Amino acid sequence: MDNLIEKLKDGTLVPFLGMGVFEDSTAKDGTKLPFDSDSMILALNNGRAMSPRLMYEYSRAAMSLEQRKGREFIVQMTNHIFSSKEYDLPKVYTWLKEFKPKYVIDTNLDDSLQKVYSDENHFLITGVSRITADYDRFIIYKFDVSKNAYERIEKEALTLDLPILFKPMGSTKPEMNFIISDADFVDWLTEAMGGFAMPPILKEFRKDKEYLFMGVDFSKDTFRMVANEITIDLKGGVTIFNKPELTKKEDKFIKTHNLENLNLSLNEFINSHAY
Repeated sequence: MDNLIEKLKDGTLVPFLGMGVFEDSTAKDGTKLPFDSDSMILALNNGRAMSPRLMYEYSRAAMSLEQRKGREFIVQMTNHIFSSKEYDLPKVYTWLKEFKPKYVIDTNLDDSLQKVYSDENHFLITGVSRITADYDRFIIYKFDVSKNAYERIEKEALTLDLPILFKPMGSTKPEMNFIISDADFVDWLTEAMGGFAMPPILKEFRKDKEYLFMGVDFSKDTFRMVANEITIDLKGGVTIFNKPELTKKEDKFIKTHNLENLNLSLNEFINSHAY
């Protein structure tokens, strides 16, 4: 990892971000932002816990709420969680802003990553689910810094000459599209297994890449499957878990994917790799 920064800059090491990057983040009103499955469930359900079966993973809880209150409720509630409060960029994003990697995968649903690249042209790919018009489970945008605006483009127009921000679970901006309930994930993962979750140029670009997993919860089945599909043909990489002992599922994923775990907090890791 001695040349980690250079690898991030040239795209051979790809940051892969999960909810855990928000663990130390607090909104300006003093409330905590969701940083794991439990806190996301509480945020979706107005601070109330749900049954143990639904508390297992937030996609289950979201599915239950969607069935009871409708799809629009889940979409608007998710947007409210991340758009109604003012908060500083988590430290991981401010660190990435220093050198702006060529390619970033961010499974978070807010627009922190877009803010990092708001002063330069880039491509943004957001996930989408449960659509009937096409098999593709993504939308591609090109950001024009002179207009400060995103414009939808066709997948054939995606190139590797600008930074690519890949948010497979969707985002609050530029449009509200979220992969959040069980039905969303089942649809997305089904099409991902068929090769329809990523543009063709990215499927080629990702070959033999290493990944830097930060804040990703591999103890949850859903995100292990998401990470597995997105990183097919990986070379290896690094996970950052600051815990006494890994779960069996975490340990198996790390070994199966030729990863090395660094037993550090995210802050410790970033401070030791300041740019």
